[in-house]
Amino acid sequence: MAAATTAFFLSTNLRSPLMAQFLLLGLLLACFALSGVQSVGVCYGMMGNNLPSAPAVISLYKSRNIGRMRLYDPNQPALQALRGSNIEVMVGVPNSELQSLSNPSNARTWVQNNIRNYWPSVKFRYVAVGNEVSPVNGDSARFAQFVLPAMRNVQNALVSFGLGQIKVSTAIDMTLIGNSYPPSQGSFRGDVRSYLDPIIQFLVSTRSPLLANVYTYFSYAGNPRDISLQYALFTSPNVVVWDAGRGYKNLFDAMMDALYSALERAGGGSLEVVVSETGWPSAGGFATSMDNARTYYTNVINHVRGGTPKRPNKPIETYLFAMFDENNKSPELEKHFGVFYPNQQPKYPLNFNGISDVVSDDFDFNSTRPLMSDM
Repeated sequence: MAAATTAFFLSTNLRSPLMAQFLLLGLLLACFALSGVQSVGVCYGMMGNNLPSAPAVISLYKSRNIGRMRLYDPNQPALQALRGSNIEVMVGVPNSELQSLSNPSNARTWVQNNIRNYWPSVKFRYVAVGNEVSPVNGDSARFAQFVLPAMRNVQNALVSFGLGQIKVSTAIDMTLIGNSYPPSQGSFRGDVRSYLDPIIQFLVSTRSPLLANVYTYFSYAGNPRDISLQYALFTSPNVVVWDAGRGYKNLFDAMMDALYSALERAGGGSLEVVVSETGWPSAGGFATSMDNARTYYTNVINHVRGGTPKRPNKPIETYLFAMFDENNKSPELEKHFGVFYPNQQPKYPLNFNGISDVVSDDFDFNSTRPLMSDM
């Protein structure tokens, strides 16, 4: 019906170039809005003793028009509840399982049990093999040697089952960036290159995106002297950083473009980046408040539709962290990242379709002024 109506208007109004132009503009805006709808998901963490059942959570996703979900492990009740939901899923391989999946037979069994057995009634989009593993982080360094072998084995298993369209990646955090300022000079730490460069080459060869957990909150909280709250919350009224002819009004763009620059220097300039986590806590630490969290989530949902100064007009696939407050996490601020309370009531009036009011944000990427200020 919609196609027929469009054809009718086009045919009956071709005499009016202005009408045709308005109609074309409307179609383009509709397509842009759809791309924004598709770009925002929410991470479903389960570290709480008061959370809803998996079927109730899936119903909440659907009722709120949240079309993408990140699971941190192949939780069977959640996968069962996802059957037929049409929600696209990023499912994780926990760090504790990386060594096991570095064995091809174990990886094949994992894919059989957790992917193939649910496909196609569950719409898997990515397998995230490991989360925030770093060869120089004492907590996760012991897993680093297993990440790439596990990625390869999972990829091979998916292909053998005819599921090569499901992309395999790993989620990094921004501590792997050695230089982030200015964004055009972004580069990875020298002591992680031997770990990260082969992973980047794998992603390039499989045309898979890099997953990155990007938190302006932690960057701001770690350096409030040089980074303003407005810059971290997307509310700066003016450009804060000029770099290579590009103006930066928010820290999120600067962090993303530093990551893009680092990828270029590591042979990964063709890679897309999926923001696999981003968020702001509402309590429990420095600069945590309901108002700051609401501002951040509202603005990031809207902002990722428009790309960054380095890659403008290209929506960034983004997953908000997290669906619920999780009372079994620590330290205290980690309990307060939810966009919903455990009773399924929203903490903030968010529109996950990405068409909310934005505070002091725009997409003016065309400046040619020189670098004038630091973060």
